[in-house]
Amino acid sequence: MENYGYTKTEGTGNQQQNNMPYRSEKKIPAALLGILVGWLALNKFYLGYTKEGIIQLVLNIVTCGVASVIPFIEGILYLFMSDKQFDDTYVYGRKSWL
Repeated sequence: MENYGYTKTEGTGNQQQNNMPYRSEKKIPAALLGILVGWLALNKFYLGYTKEGIIQLVLNIVTCGVASVIPFIEGILYLFMSDKQFDDTYVYGRKSWL
């Protein structure tokens, strides 16, 4: 019977995939953006949180930059999370603030 482009995924292909460590593509860039240029809310925009990014920008303007402590702390928290936990919380779970 023909499989029409589908391949059987049982066996060695699945085992190699499970042995590889999980890596998040967005964790390090989001953390660095939060720590280095958090006052521009680039970490929020990078993760796709447009509304929260605009709120963060307005807060930074109103408080003369004092609110830039929030993305700095978020960036540090991102670094200390595991890659899986970061993706589950901020990428897939869409948790927008700390």
